[in-house]
Parts: sequence; C-alpha cells; structure tokens
Amino acid sequence: MATDAHLRTDLRLQLRQAALRPVYGNQELVRRIPQGRVTDFDTVEGTDNLAQAVVMRLLTPRGELAALGHPTYGSRLHELIGQRNVATNLDLMRLYILESLAQEPRLEKVEVLAVTPAPGTRDRINVALLVKPVAAPATPISFVLEVAP
Repeated sequence: MATDAHLRTDLRLQLRQAALRPVYGNQELVRRIPQGRVTDFDTVEGTDNLAQAVVMRLLTPRGELAALGHPTYGSRLHELIGQRNVATNLDLMRLYILESLAQEPRLEKVEVLAVTPAPGTRDRINVALLVKPVAAPATPISFVLEVAP
C-alpha cells in the first residue's frame, strides 16, 4: 500500500475551457482490451490528488457548493477579481488562501506561500505554495491566477 494512501483517490480533472471562468471536466482514460477499446474515468491519487484538491478549493467560490451540503467549501479569491493589483489586495489574497486551506483536513500546514504580481503584466498573479500533507513530506504546488486589470 502506498505511503500516501491517506491522501485518497478522486477523479482526475482536466481544464476544458479557460475563458471568463475555468471549466473542468473529468479526464477520460482509454484502455485497449481483447474485445476492442473501453473508455473509463481516469483517477488521481496521493499527493497529486492533494494538489488537485487544493487548486479546486481555491478556484471554487465559497458557498457555491452550499446546496450540496458544503457551505464553507471554497475560497474568497473570486472577490478580488477586477481589483487593482496592489500590495493590499495581494495581502488579502494571501489571507483568503490561508483561510481556505485551513479547512483542508489532509493538510498539516502551509510551509511557504508566495503571492506576487507576474512580471511585465498587470492581469496575472503568481501563487506558489509549499504545503505539508498530514503524515507526508512537504509538496510544492504552484499555479497562476489571472485577474482583470
């Protein structure tokens, strides 16, 4: 059994459309069998699953899953879209990220969180995370968020 099995398994998601708001869908896995081909859902597990879960948690507006019984799931990052790219809003972004990740039970702590404007552009913010999963070594997770100028 893998040492990171406690980080669970989930469907692997794939970015399908990025205009206006990211849209993710399941990633299909095609397998060849003696009778032909079969299409199935692909899965992600362990630290890769945790990385996917962190990104999904941060990109989901808080309250969006309330009807499904998860009223506090998500983050408040969407509140900053369209705001000026200034130090105060970068600090708010850090706060919203830490606030959201505090609710992830598979994370022991956030070791590094860097929120910086992307060089040469006014509409991108770089977010780099180094998180320590429960009972596992620290795992780097990084992504870019786009905000309107």
